[in-house]
Amino acid sequence: MDAFYASAEQAAKPSLRGKAVVVGGLGPRGVVATASYEARLFGVHSAMPMGQARRLAPNAAYLVPRFGLYREISEQVMGLLRELSPLVEPLSLDEAFVDLEAGGVADDEASARAVGERLRADIKAVTALTGSVGLAVSKMLAKIASEQAKPDGLVLIAPGTERALLGPMPVRTLPGVGPATGDHLRRAGITTVEEIAEAGEDELVRLLGKAHGVSLYAMALAHDERPVVAERDTKSVSVEDTYDVDIHDRVRVRAEVARLADRCVQRLRAAGHSGRTIVLKVRRFDFSTLTRSETLRGPTDDPGVVREAAARLLESVDTTGGVRLLGVGVTGLADYTQEDLFAQAAEAAAEPTGEPVEPVAGEAVIGPETEPAEAPETPVERRWAAGHDVRHAEYGHGWVQGSGLGRVTVRFETPQSPPGRVRTFRTDDPKLEPAEPLPLVGGE
Repeated sequence: MDAFYASAEQAAKPSLRGKAVVVGGLGPRGVVATASYEARLFGVHSAMPMGQARRLAPNAAYLVPRFGLYREISEQVMGLLRELSPLVEPLSLDEAFVDLEAGGVADDEASARAVGERLRADIKAVTALTGSVGLAVSKMLAKIASEQAKPDGLVLIAPGTERALLGPMPVRTLPGVGPATGDHLRRAGITTVEEIAEAGEDELVRLLGKAHGVSLYAMALAHDERPVVAERDTKSVSVEDTYDVDIHDRVRVRAEVARLADRCVQRLRAAGHSGRTIVLKVRRFDFSTLTRSETLRGPTDDPGVVREAAARLLESVDTTGGVRLLGVGVTGLADYTQEDLFAQAAEAAAEPTGEPVEPVAGEAVIGPETEPAEAPETPVERRWAAGHDVRHAEYGHGWVQGSGLGRVTVRFETPQSPPGRVRTFRTDDPKLEPAEPLPLVGGE
């Protein structure tokens, strides 16, 4: 898919079409997830610090991601791919390999090209977005072709032309060649794929080690025997948050870990998994990153169990200097849940014993003769994320352009409407409520 998150936002928001759009974390430590092609003209790209992006493109629209919408669109596209072949290997929400031969839909260049063009048309019709297709005899070459096809194009690498095509390309074109490897090769006088091939396997092994050197030499010769794998087993489920300001308060750190544990379990259950090993990740004020793990007696998807384990792990970490990032994960996944002794103990502790219970400070004890105490009503300030959907009782559907100082600015438009008007409200306006995204095709 082409500039996926940003393109989805432009399709959803008529006023942003043809304009620079940047999607990502908007805090001081946020990074760019995706930039529209209009924003890329200013030098903005994914993984760039958001502060740098704002300096390069100060007039762009900066939006918080709406992953629910992106997942829905991704599922639609993956469904189209699975109609072509049983062998579809998703790499992310917006990218996948497809084995056309396994689906019996293509056996030569002409039929492959026809399938690719039809797929692009179907994606446009179903999602209102564009995708680029790369066709080749291997995964590596298909990936390179798809990059050449962007945006909104199709490139077919004809069999027999691979070496000539790859030769003049920079070494970073090949999978597995990142900045460090690229610099190492450059210092050895190797800057193109053809120069990798000319250096020979022995020299590459000497420079990069056996495994990396052998695989890189094979790729430089356009050899890639990796099959398309339909299902990739999930090895872990995790969530993490980076904080705009370092957290120093230990109570707040504990509360954040508990919240992350609950979010992690939600993802775990949504994937139909349970897990045995709980992992805590802490990045401190000095960028040092610590991980701690605990393996349970059996797999669990109980939020209380995961919270307790994460809290125990936190006790072994010194956070006095401040915390930049926290994460909670579960590994050792299974597709069933074994009855957990921790959970059983918690349930047993909750059963009435007939003995008096000592109330914890700040808590009310509810017994047979006590009425539940009403929680005091404390107003919670509603937060309005830039780019997210809202609905006003009078003006209908819109999205948040920005908020601050007790005000929220909303542009009222839908994917099928012309660019809409902008209005400003108090953040606690009772007529304004969060809303679900509208479909990009065939909605209101």
